[in-house]
Amino acid sequence: MPARRPGSARRSLTAIAGIIATLLTMTVSLSSAASADDRRPAPHPEDHWAGSQIIKHEGGARGGTGEAPSLLASVEGVDVSSHQGNVAWSTLWNSGVRFAYVKATEGTGYKNPYFAQQYNGSYNVGMIRGSYHFALPNVSSGAAQANYFVDNGGGWSRDGKTLPGALDIEYNPYGSTCYGKSQTAMVSWLKDFVNTYRARTGRDPVIYTSTSWWKTCTGNNASFGSINPLWIPRYGSSVGELPAGWAFHTIWQYTSTGPTVGDHNLFNGAYDRLQALAYG
Repeated sequence: MPARRPGSARRSLTAIAGIIATLLTMTVSLSSAASADDRRPAPHPEDHWAGSQIIKHEGGARGGTGEAPSLLASVEGVDVSSHQGNVAWSTLWNSGVRFAYVKATEGTGYKNPYFAQQYNGSYNVGMIRGSYHFALPNVSSGAAQANYFVDNGGGWSRDGKTLPGALDIEYNPYGSTCYGKSQTAMVSWLKDFVNTYRARTGRDPVIYTSTSWWKTCTGNNASFGSINPLWIPRYGSSVGELPAGWAFHTIWQYTSTGPTVGDHNLFNGAYDRLQALAYG
């Protein structure tokens, strides 16, 4: 058996130590990448629509019979996303639906691939329509997401058929309920979004949120109620408690299992008031 050269064992140990150091570095890098991925838009934004996380976190029936509660003055509407694909708008119109909200964007990296069919199709059949943005406050600033929204379908025009854009802010589908933000930081993010949207379009955006989430993640902040119209989800016989600052709701998402496609909503007022909201 040949004699081992002096220092060969030392070189072997050095090589092994180098391999271990490389593996540790790769582990740290992968861990950092995973943390970064947690802040990116998740791989299935088509599964997130207005109310999808409300149902998951707050429970309650997904609409019961799907029939609209009886109100003296109300207008029937729907909201849709890529989850519905191509929508038969004439069928909805014939069922009495007169307005629609369409998901346009999520975070700063997702655009609804069915947006044109849904947004233009609802308009062409005669509906008053608007678009909404699914917020991811941990991904980018409120201003960045408002700009992304406006640039990708969230604009507004005074044509009497376009509603102001809506901000869908609800439970985080990808992680912590409040997106890792304190109540103060969340309020700041929201103000950043609504102020930027107003600067870009001249309109105050509608805010879609549940009372429970709003209390948890903003501390039930009351500073938006006198400015931003409220779109509230509650799948029951009444709209229930409103978040602080809002004396009334503008739109009520009352079911997600209506007799026709999409979530169903009621506008809190007569048709001419819906037109007034569109005109601004």
